[in-house]
Amino acid sequence: MHLTTQRRAAWALVALAVGAFTYVTAEVLPIGLLTVMAADLDRSPSETGLLVTGYAAVVVLASLPLTRLTQRVPRRRLLTVTLGVFVAGMLLTAVAPNYPVLLGGRLLVAATQALFWSVATPAAAAMFPPEIRGRAIARMSIGSSLGPVLGVPAGTWLGQQVGWRMAFALAAAVGLVTCVTVATLMPRVGSDGHEPGRGATPDARRYALLIVATVIGVGGYLTAYTYITPFLLDFGGFAPAALSPLLLASGIAGVAGTIVVGRLLDRRPRTALVGPLALITCALLTLYVFGALRPVAVVALCVTGMSFSALAAAIASRALQVAPGSTDIASAGSGSAFNVGIAGGSLLGGALIDHSGVRSVTVAGALLTAAALAALLCERWVAPTRASAPERTAPTRSGRY
Repeated sequence: MHLTTQRRAAWALVALAVGAFTYVTAEVLPIGLLTVMAADLDRSPSETGLLVTGYAAVVVLASLPLTRLTQRVPRRRLLTVTLGVFVAGMLLTAVAPNYPVLLGGRLLVAATQALFWSVATPAAAAMFPPEIRGRAIARMSIGSSLGPVLGVPAGTWLGQQVGWRMAFALAAAVGLVTCVTVATLMPRVGSDGHEPGRGATPDARRYALLIVATVIGVGGYLTAYTYITPFLLDFGGFAPAALSPLLLASGIAGVAGTIVVGRLLDRRPRTALVGPLALITCALLTLYVFGALRPVAVVALCVTGMSFSALAAAIASRALQVAPGSTDIASAGSGSAFNVGIAGGSLLGGALIDHSGVRSVTVAGALLTAAALAALLCERWVAPTRASAPERTAPTRSGRY
């Protein structure tokens, strides 16, 4: 790869990571500003909460249709337009005079997120040689890991100080800079008329198994993590003032997990996938048994945060590796599975707390992540390959993505 192209690809990767950071922040920001937004719009907290629920529903439902519709559009052009519409949607959100307009702006942003997550990961991988594509995916994932650690707290603080509209306007400004950077520096990765890429080792059965394991594993983690605050308060015995530092520590561990897994994705992709699931299972069981011991609970919480961020990057990389057809469609499918797991885990955790108490969410989450781990460990028997070809972690194309 030419040195100038390498530099452009590196800066484009940074821009995509910033885009991931901005999308995570934009998705979750209304949670931190829920009461402020509800009071300003004269709406109930439950109605304002629909800004998050409706957003997630659009991401799940729109990912595959939008990805299919745009398969032949060059990636640089598609990402530029996607980010441009994101900026427009965020500005509409910031200036919305009433709740219906605000909801419309949020759903527009959600549609762009559905497309961004589907195409950004394959595009990031395609900018680099096959032997380092897993590392590129992990570095892009650092942006999404930083969203809950920096973006949401900073946006919440800004919204509380100068108004929630300014927080969304600032996110729009970051999105605009990202859009311009992608349009200017991203190398050509795709052109009109090209067939969508396939995985390096395409296998429909292994891809289907990955999707199932993703729903179960992510659902298991979210069963526990959605209700980790009441768990730490009621069973762990932590003071309310300790919650923010604890969640910050978990978020920082998540960033570290993304960095660490990047070293494994290209060399040991299966370890990068099953290792985090094993660690999450052990950490959740530790919380269930020893969660009342505060030092142990802190370590287990950080292990879950580190492992889940690593798992997210590993799932994205594996989906590109075994994609039986279009890598973009495969990425959209794994992203939808991820969000289904998030929604299902949250619902399951809520039901368990109502009937079995807050401690039950950790053991239930551990059982689900263990089931996902078992499914992946049985992959070679459930979905045997025809030949033991070396594993790759990114799509291959003749010439270009």
